[in-house]
Amino acid sequence: MKNVILLCTCFLIFISSLWAEDSSKPGVIFKEISTLHCLGVRWTIHGDANENAVVDIYYKVKGSKEWRKGFPLFRTHPNPHSSNQSKIHTIKGGWMFAGSIVGLVPDTEYEIKLNLNDPDGGKKEELLTLKTWKEPVEPKDIKKIYVMPGNGGGDGSKGSPFKGLQAALPKAQPGTLFLLHKGVYVKGDCPENTLTLKTSGIEGKPIVFRALGDGEVILDGGGSDSTKGRLISAENIKHVWFEDFTIQGRMYAIVAHGGSNWVIRRCKFIKVNKGFTAHNGGYNDSQHHFISDNSIKGPTHWPRKKGIESYCLTYMSGSGHVIAFNKMSNVGDGMHGTGYGNLSASDYYRNDINVATDDGLETDYGQFNVRVFENRMRNIIHGITAQPSHGGPIYIFRNLIYNTPLSPFKLNNHTTGVLIFHNTCLRQGDGFRIVPANETVTNIITRNNLFLGTSSYGLKTTGRMRRCNFDNDGYGGFKSFASWNGQKIKTIVAAKTATYKNRNKFYNQKGAFLINTATCFESGMLPPKNNKHEYTLKELNFSLAKKSDAVDKGVILPGFNDNFHGKAPDLGAIELGQKPLHYGPRKTTDK
Repeated sequence: MKNVILLCTCFLIFISSLWAEDSSKPGVIFKEISTLHCLGVRWTIHGDANENAVVDIYYKVKGSKEWRKGFPLFRTHPNPHSSNQSKIHTIKGGWMFAGSIVGLVPDTEYEIKLNLNDPDGGKKEELLTLKTWKEPVEPKDIKKIYVMPGNGGGDGSKGSPFKGLQAALPKAQPGTLFLLHKGVYVKGDCPENTLTLKTSGIEGKPIVFRALGDGEVILDGGGSDSTKGRLISAENIKHVWFEDFTIQGRMYAIVAHGGSNWVIRRCKFIKVNKGFTAHNGGYNDSQHHFISDNSIKGPTHWPRKKGIESYCLTYMSGSGHVIAFNKMSNVGDGMHGTGYGNLSASDYYRNDINVATDDGLETDYGQFNVRVFENRMRNIIHGITAQPSHGGPIYIFRNLIYNTPLSPFKLNNHTTGVLIFHNTCLRQGDGFRIVPANETVTNIITRNNLFLGTSSYGLKTTGRMRRCNFDNDGYGGFKSFASWNGQKIKTIVAAKTATYKNRNKFYNQKGAFLINTATCFESGMLPPKNNKHEYTLKELNFSLAKKSDAVDKGVILPGFNDNFHGKAPDLGAIELGQKPLHYGPRKTTDK
């Protein structure tokens, strides 16, 4: 009898342990550093071995009554490749859930409610308060110091400006504004034609360098985009601003490794290889760079003739960064990712990119809550990249991408954790190509996109697709719908019932939509017939036609398409009747 009781007890303990693994136990919540329009969180959840727990998110302006629903937190899966694994995403005996709330008002406090629900047990509600960042504005009591071209002399007053930046630098203290008269600086003024900064500003008291407004101010490194060295060098320097300059004549224009809280605003970069470079940025080491309303023009050509070229506006890592309203022309990458540090909780939006002989915008080596949205790009080899994402989520939404000879999205290096929503993509050939050779592509979600091509496949993959969830996208211009995990799928209808390995079906919910490319857009715009042609903005109009097959075909994605018109959201980046957005530098921004 005792043996029977012991056996039953062991059995119950065994069953209990299995149940305990399926139930969820909430762990630590991490609040991401904020940006102007987005907030992010992470929540460690232990257990949930059968992966059926959900974390819903709700938010409201602090003190208001009505809660709004956001997009549920994303269950991350670490990058499966040994060289790209993220220890932060790897939770022993559990999962990391992470996610963003987008489309928020700057400088506003929000209440956030997280609801964990697991049918196997583990229900929990948590309340948080976070505040969005605000666009940097100089303090009212900032001390003004005047500078004119020269090689020494002056006292920095309005009547007797310092002659040259090197003469003015000893006065650099927190809360200082250097106002530069028209002319050329650094070249012939600073040692080795490099302006070296050794003093940081502090929170609320930046060190600001700005053109006075009486004519063009040029910071010149005395060479060209191939001249080695730095024009502005600042290691581990924080709270420094550069505004309204032409910056030229050195391979590296501004280098701020390990720095934080830099503002680069309304500057024009020419004859440089890299605009703003800031490597080695750990999450807490390099935060809140604000790069806006700048332009860079490089020497690259369309179609590309030299292979991959390295010209770019930014080359940086860290967290909390905003890169917005910039114009990049004739570059290699618009924005270049870096493995020297990782990228989290940062936003790229409203940038305008034309001619990039490699990638438009890179989120490479991204960790958590990187958001790329409302950008416009054309004549680029790849549109937006995640090569790799270490686990995500990387959000890519409402971007306009035209003429990408290789693909609108580059998902290489065993990438994992990318959410692709409401993008409009037109290219010659396959509508959407995922071709990372035989690498894994894991945990990718697509919804409400337009992928329009001219031949062959609507969707072609060579990677080993794992745990992916593609649904409710529109495809047009193809001959055969998909090539997926080695399977050929002739039609959109057949795709609804097609299955593949690793527990998933392919387009098994609502399925994809067939889009007539000839009637999709109001202007009659079609996918490019010749990807070697450099298409101009006059040839492109992404506004949907009233009878477009994309109208009212979208599914609701809380937080991403709440303000849709009609019966349902439309496919693609722009709703029917929506006013055009502004891309690139704004005409006026607050000083």
